[in-house]
Amino acid sequence: MRIWKQLLLSIVILAGALCLWIFMVPSAGETLARMGVPGQVVAAIRPEQAKPAAQGAGGGNAAAQQPGRSGQGAGGQRGQGGGNRPTMVVAEAVSTGTVNDRLSAIGSGEAIQSVIVMPQASGTIHEIMVASGQKVVKGQVLARLDDDEQMIERDKAEVALRSAQEKSVSYKNLQSVSRLDVFDAQIAEEAAKLALSTAELNLKRRDIAAPIDGIAGIVAVNIGDNVTTQTNVVTIDDRSAILVDFWAPERFAIAIEPNQPVEASSIARPGRIFSGKVEAIDNRVDPASRTMRIRARVENPGDVLRAGMSFSVSMRFAGETYPAVDPLAIQWDGEGSYVWQIKDGKSVKTRVRVVQRNPDAVLVEAQLNEGDMVVTEGLQRVREGAPVRIFGTPETAEVARQ
Repeated sequence: MRIWKQLLLSIVILAGALCLWIFMVPSAGETLARMGVPGQVVAAIRPEQAKPAAQGAGGGNAAAQQPGRSGQGAGGQRGQGGGNRPTMVVAEAVSTGTVNDRLSAIGSGEAIQSVIVMPQASGTIHEIMVASGQKVVKGQVLARLDDDEQMIERDKAEVALRSAQEKSVSYKNLQSVSRLDVFDAQIAEEAAKLALSTAELNLKRRDIAAPIDGIAGIVAVNIGDNVTTQTNVVTIDDRSAILVDFWAPERFAIAIEPNQPVEASSIARPGRIFSGKVEAIDNRVDPASRTMRIRARVENPGDVLRAGMSFSVSMRFAGETYPAVDPLAIQWDGEGSYVWQIKDGKSVKTRVRVVQRNPDAVLVEAQLNEGDMVVTEGLQRVREGAPVRIFGTPETAEVARQ
């Protein structure tokens, strides 16, 4: 039973292949006629070729009846009726596209100026005078360390200075005092002044002041904490503008220049575009990623942006213009890529070099102009220099007579 099943399956496959051949090959009817298939069967299979097939089967009689037209037998009729008729194709016009005209990148923002405030002396936090989110100005006292010892030292320096000044004045008025003693009294007075300045400086350093204008962050200490000169008290950010660092591909290294316009958008503010400009450009390309670091300054009106936000950065350039064709038009052979261009109703093979592939078009470098027609469908039947007709266009009178 297995053998019979295999034979039956083979017959079915052969029959299907024969039907497919008859359906796909236009000259199938003529071939069947030459093989001896009756004309009635050919007419039933391919009615449009029944008459030419019958003439081909009786070619000897036709040649005998019309000896003067022996060169126009069945083959000649096929040449006139099918070989010279234009091939129906679908074509689209060549458009233009631009590459390297837009840069999109993801960047990270930081404040235009940011400072971590640390004490200038060690001690115990005595008072905190700032809150998180508060706007501060340069020199404003944010916190104060215990300063009892420093105040005593200052008072002692003041007393020593008064004593030195009195002694210096007295020596100047006394005639019996030597000139050297007067000079020593003056030196003692200057030393007392310096000691007072040192005491006042040490007292001033007990105040933790803001070094810049900005917005205070979360205060990291509490009253009573012992701090050193390495303790982080609070962070101050000047976010009147945000600096956005992003990485641009190597091909834009020459195109980007300082003060060039930049557009940035943040996830925190969807739909809103912030304008800025290029602030700085790195002096080298990263050899690992082949990108260059760019820093843009984005203005922050209304204080709506924060340091650390992620930004989508975009820049526009003049770019380079190339012909754009439908992706279906690109064909390949042993020499590379090409398209079938339609010139004067005939197909011409035009070599192209693919520059960029987009979802809806392929930018190519080729001798193509905007508006030129290239074949996108029916490519299997197109031959070099063969006549073609674009689908949807009226057939010419000459072709209609053929």
